[in-house]
Amino acid sequence: MLNQQTIDQLRQLKLFGLLEALEEQIALPATHELAFEQRLALLVERETLHRENRRLERLLRAAKLREQACAEDINYRHPRGLEKPKMAQLLSGDWVVHSQNLFITGPTGTGKTWLACALGNQMCRHGRSVRYFRLAKLFEQLRMAHGDGSYSRLMNQLLRVELLIIDDWGLQAINQTQRHDLMELIEDRHGRRSTLITSQLAIKHWHDYIGEPTVADAVLDRLLQGAHRLEFEGDSMRRIDPAHA
Repeated sequence: MLNQQTIDQLRQLKLFGLLEALEEQIALPATHELAFEQRLALLVERETLHRENRRLERLLRAAKLREQACAEDINYRHPRGLEKPKMAQLLSGDWVVHSQNLFITGPTGTGKTWLACALGNQMCRHGRSVRYFRLAKLFEQLRMAHGDGSYSRLMNQLLRVELLIIDDWGLQAINQTQRHDLMELIEDRHGRRSTLITSQLAIKHWHDYIGEPTVADAVLDRLLQGAHRLEFEGDSMRRIDPAHA
């Protein structure tokens, strides 16, 4: 049986995975026949897995993804223009490593939000920080930050996020303050962090959506440079598979 002092020390060191594995080894006589190096390797492996799982849980909580979506459940059967090779490239996460952007556009119900969340989930698995916002909610948080003096702090928090997901781009008109905030956000992240945008609005209409030509030019120049695109088409998936739309 484990010495209580050893148990306390492992807990103080927060080696919870190792402690659990060690208790299991003691309870299973078959493991006693393994060499010391083999038993140690099993303990270290369990501690590593425990830490990876805890980190993934923290990243997923912080991401606040709208959908519980994952790469294994992606629907490639629906005729919306989603190709497995392209998705394999995106799921690898290289575009996030290189601070590139991704735009998912198409009609309502073609699974844009779900797929964005699946990609967000996958980046969390890769150990990347992710944060999901609907554009209207993001603007609301920025508006409140202007009012309570936390604007700089919020912008710094958003800059640290390795993948920022902005959903429902183009659904509502934006005002001058929102244009300025959007410009500041995109400028801060350009070449340093990745942004994923979903929209029912085709990219060719984004300039008109932003409204002010000078700001629109600056925002789109930074967003579109080296960006990846998924342009969906076809009927709504909600008629066939509501969970993936």
